[in-house]
Amino acid sequence: MFFDLQFQDLGGAVITFLLIALVIWLVVTNIRVVPQAYACVVERLGAYKCTWQVGLHFKIPLIDRVAHKVSLKEHVTDFPPQPVITKDNVTIEIDTVLYFSVTDPKLYAYGVENPMAAIENLTATTLRNIIGELELDQTLTSRELINTKIRLVLDEATDAWGIKINRVEVKNINPPKEIQQAMEKQMRAERERREVMIRAEGEKRSAILVAEGQKESMILQAEGLKQSTIRKAEGDAESIMLVQRATAEGIKLMVQSYPSKEVLTIKSLEAFEKAANGRATKIIIPSEIQGMAGLASSLTAITKEMDDEETPVVKGPDHVKKAIAK
Repeated sequence: MFFDLQFQDLGGAVITFLLIALVIWLVVTNIRVVPQAYACVVERLGAYKCTWQVGLHFKIPLIDRVAHKVSLKEHVTDFPPQPVITKDNVTIEIDTVLYFSVTDPKLYAYGVENPMAAIENLTATTLRNIIGELELDQTLTSRELINTKIRLVLDEATDAWGIKINRVEVKNINPPKEIQQAMEKQMRAERERREVMIRAEGEKRSAILVAEGQKESMILQAEGLKQSTIRKAEGDAESIMLVQRATAEGIKLMVQSYPSKEVLTIKSLEAFEKAANGRATKIIIPSEIQGMAGLASSLTAITKEMDDEETPVVKGPDHVKKAIAK
């Protein structure tokens, strides 16, 4: 009887311990801590109950369960190249990169079966629609337009899935090899054309500058020649004035000195000597020489074009001939 009581007490203690351990286990296993940038979708008996945000949470054992753990961070997905056909019937491959984030964990969990596959297919179909309206050249130069259109279409379609499309980028556009070779040839020809145009423009500018330099040089030379001529003319005029003034002064002094008849005769003979040494072939001298005024009025005919070695013929009084011969 004693042993039966002890066995019963031991069995009850074991059962109590097991029950306590079970309760502790159930409590521990049903405590959830949601980390930062995550959310948990909780179901009760298979139906949506609530969404847990960051913090400590507890669920009822065997009734509640965490159906989905959703990351609220921005996701980056690189889709494989998609073959598309342009408006001018050129098949190209476009590689896109998608940036999105989850805004509603409930819609993300229950909105679509496979969100990534859905977004990829939607991106491909949207890309084909947009590229089908553009030619190849427009496609290669309109990446920003393509990115904007794809983002708007995807953002509107994914609102029902709890997804926000932040950005879409066209990573690569790969035309066929034949088109690439033709584009390279076209680019090379365009660069050569630009090179020729730049060289011709440079030569044109150089010729213009040279012509302008020559023009400026000729203008300066003409201006210098003009100034030189003016200065020379002024110098000649001033020299003539000085000679005339000196001559006038000499005559004035001669008059003031009251020269005699013999002095005037000697001066006349000196003047005739100079005339005889010129190129005149004939010199007519009056028979009487009274002074310089009479000598000037007596010279009536002088014929040029003489030979330097010929002796001039002089007609006049004997004493004048002898003086000239000396």
